[in-house]
Amino acid sequence: MCMVIFAPLFAIFAFATCGGYSGGLRLSVDCVNKTESNLSIDIAFAYPFRLHQVTFEVPTCEGKERQKLALIGDSSSSAEFFVTVAVFAFLYSLAATVVYIFFQNKYRENNRGPLIDFVVTVVFSFLWLVGSSAWAKGLSDVKVATDPKEVLQLMSACKQPSNKCMAVHSPVMSSLNTSVVFGFLNFILWAGNIWFVFKETCWHSSGQRYLSDPMEKHSSSYNQGGYNQESYGSSSGYNQQASLGPSSDEFGPQPSGPTSFTNQI
Repeated sequence: MCMVIFAPLFAIFAFATCGGYSGGLRLSVDCVNKTESNLSIDIAFAYPFRLHQVTFEVPTCEGKERQKLALIGDSSSSAEFFVTVAVFAFLYSLAATVVYIFFQNKYRENNRGPLIDFVVTVVFSFLWLVGSSAWAKGLSDVKVATDPKEVLQLMSACKQPSNKCMAVHSPVMSSLNTSVVFGFLNFILWAGNIWFVFKETCWHSSGQRYLSDPMEKHSSSYNQGGYNQESYGSSSGYNQQASLGPSSDEFGPQPSGPTSFTNQI
C-alpha cells in the first residue's frame, strides 16, 4: 500500500524539481573607464544543462570591444536520464495502482502478474540507483561550472587588477538538491518493495513448499519410530513377565480344587 501511495508522488517530485529548473547568476565588471563597464551581466541556464551552449558577452575594458564567452560543461545526459526514469516510474506506478485496485483477479491469474511486477520492480530499483548517482555527479559539475568565481576567471578583463569584477548574486540550487534527495528516496522505496512483491510470486510459494515437505517427512518418520518402539517395549515386557512364571508341565498336574483338611488326614 505504501508503494501505491508514495511511488507516484516521489516520482513527480523527482522529475518536477529537476526538469522544471531554470536559474541564473549575475556578474558585474567595473572598468577603469566607467563607460566601458557592465554592472549587470545576466547568465541564465536551465534543464537539460547543456552549459557549453549558454553564451554571454562581457566587456574587455579595452574600448568598446566585447568578449563572447560560454559556460563550461554538459550535464544533459545524466539530467535527461534521471528525468526519463522518473517519468516512466510515475507511469508504471499509476498503471500498477489501477491493476491492484480494479483487476486484482487478473493480476493473480496464472501468477504472471506478480512475476512481471517483481521483474519491473527490480529493474526500476537499479535504474533509480544509477540515475540518482549519475545526476548527483552531474549536479556537482553544474555547481562548479556556474560558480561565479569560476565564471569570472574566464573573463580577460577580470585578469587585470585595475578592473573590479564581482558577483551580484549566485544561482539557487535548492530545487536541484531536492531532486537528488527524492531520487535516492525513490531507490529506497522501490528496493524495499522488492521483498513484498517477491512474496506474491510462485518462486516464494514453491520455496515454502520445498522447505515444509522435508519437515513433514521428518516429523512423520519420527512419530512412526516412536510408535514402533512403544509397541516393541510393551510386547517384550509382556513376554518377559510370562516367561518368569512356572509352567504346569514342570511341576506336574495340579489339583483342580482345594483339598479339605480331613481328607488329608
